[in-house]
Amino acid sequence: MDHQQLCKKIQEIYPEIGECEINVDVEYNREKKAWVVHLEKDGKKLDTYLEDQEAQDCMYGKECVSLGLQVSQLVANIKDRPATRQTKGV
Repeated sequence: MDHQQLCKKIQEIYPEIGECEINVDVEYNREKKAWVVHLEKDGKKLDTYLEDQEAQDCMYGKECVSLGLQVSQLVANIKDRPATRQTKGV
């Protein structure tokens, strides 16, 4: 499994990620031995970690409940958070 496959699986489970212009990216953190799911919209960013076994189970159709719950919560949080504002110097 690579980051593109996991990213595609997340988008299959939650098509609203693309429809709502929420960018999703995934990377493997070797130190934590977990996948990091990055979500971003309008300057708002949220991350969550998925244990390697959990991500693999999801990819092979065994169980996606935890992944689904985490991504769903992140999507809800990112929609509710205020956008990051950049201030201009005077």
